[in-house]
Amino acid sequence: MRDKIRSVVRTIRRRFVPGDDDGDLAERTVKSGMWVSAMNVLDRVLKVVMFIVLARLLGPEAIGLMGIALLTISALLSLTNLGIDAALIQRVDDDVDEYLNTTFTLELLRGLVMSSILYVAAPSLASLFGEPAARDLIRVIALVPIFLAVRNPAMVYFKKDLAFHKEFAYRVSGTTAYVVVALGYAAVSPTVWALIFGYLADASVRSVATYFLHPYRPRPALNRAYAAELIGYGKWVTGSSIVEFLYGQGDDAVVGWLLTATSLGYYQLAYRISNAPATEIAVVVSSVMFSTYSKLQEDQHALREAFFSTFRLTAFVALPMSVGIYLVAPAFVGAFLGEDWLPMVLAMQILVAYGLFRTLFATFNPVWRAVGRPDVQTKLGFVRVALLAIAIVPATSAYGIEGTAFAVTGILAFPMVPLYAREMKRTLGTTYRRFLRELSYPVAASGAMALAVLAAQNRVGSPLVEFALLVAIGVVAYVVSAASLMTLFDWRVKQNLRELVSVMSK
Repeated sequence: MRDKIRSVVRTIRRRFVPGDDDGDLAERTVKSGMWVSAMNVLDRVLKVVMFIVLARLLGPEAIGLMGIALLTISALLSLTNLGIDAALIQRVDDDVDEYLNTTFTLELLRGLVMSSILYVAAPSLASLFGEPAARDLIRVIALVPIFLAVRNPAMVYFKKDLAFHKEFAYRVSGTTAYVVVALGYAAVSPTVWALIFGYLADASVRSVATYFLHPYRPRPALNRAYAAELIGYGKWVTGSSIVEFLYGQGDDAVVGWLLTATSLGYYQLAYRISNAPATEIAVVVSSVMFSTYSKLQEDQHALREAFFSTFRLTAFVALPMSVGIYLVAPAFVGAFLGEDWLPMVLAMQILVAYGLFRTLFATFNPVWRAVGRPDVQTKLGFVRVALLAIAIVPATSAYGIEGTAFAVTGILAFPMVPLYAREMKRTLGTTYRRFLRELSYPVAASGAMALAVLAAQNRVGSPLVEFALLVAIGVVAYVVSAASLMTLFDWRVKQNLRELVSVMSK
């Protein structure tokens, strides 16, 4: 019996855990992608269930207050992001142990400074948003940077070595703690503090988990040469992190500042749900493919083909999910959140397009980082932020959260889509026609799916039954239309799917 159990465990490890002796980079990438996908699906499912329950218990205002606290900490994390992990992953050397004590020291200093700033500035930040109740929330959440700072710096190997089964354990341990603490606290006291203490539990449990997942034990020690080298590469990642915050959460800041905490609650939940596929796919792509692209950085042909395989599969999954969310949004909100949340439906539908563009762009950024050009992402980000700064305040003032959603989505659609495509064309030595060809098939299949779902809308009275019916029809329609296109045309996603199945069956 023991031998049978051991045999099963060995088989599972061989098929699903990327080992150091796996010579096939494609195989290691696929296995890592499976772990990251599983991690993000589980993470998203747990958090969506949690937020649906808490949205009903707490209401939009409490969600908005939590949003203000998260905005302040996210802003400081972005402004002080040293880009060290990216610098270590990008290095060709497999062993970066000599840099880890310096990394630990730099992150510890950063965490202490951040926590101090948040605690002292809490009253002013709360006043800025016109929500005095946010002061104490910000002061408590200021503990999070310290928890993040004391993590084991060797966790960089989880991504550098494509050991995402360890990243899975790291992420899911924190998310589980978040959900259990938040829901448990809310059952006793349904206030915004349920979310705050859940967030603290997430950060602290993840920090502890890193020491169980890797044997390296850091100590404070600063090598100036190593620090200069890491920060030298990381400065562009720092710049990119800042602009990502500005165009990723600057809209939240504007809504919280110009409108109310309740409006922010509507907007943030609309964004969270509409961008759920984008967020998870983007994390998978950026986490796995940066490491893979870094190993191919000296072979442009191999890098180009690896990029288009990723882009093709991303579009294959993201397009139907985005179209589906747009179509079922009213039924979803009515069925799971209740009438109090119906004012967010239109903003949610607009933000679906934003999420789709984000997903596709997630395939671009790891390429630029891998070839040592993180500046491209940062420079394009500055253009995007500048345009957003011009449009978002008048749009929000005139049309509320719908105006905010339209401003961020419209600027991403134009001029950013053409600019991103032009820069990637130059980086990979490819053509615009190649991009359009890869997108044409999932667009056609998603269009057929949309027609089927529209034909079935408003056929039943119950929002829950309608939601289930529309999802089922959409899935069947997309599978049938996609399979037909694979049979009739040279849609290479069929080959990519076969390769995935082949790797998984080894």
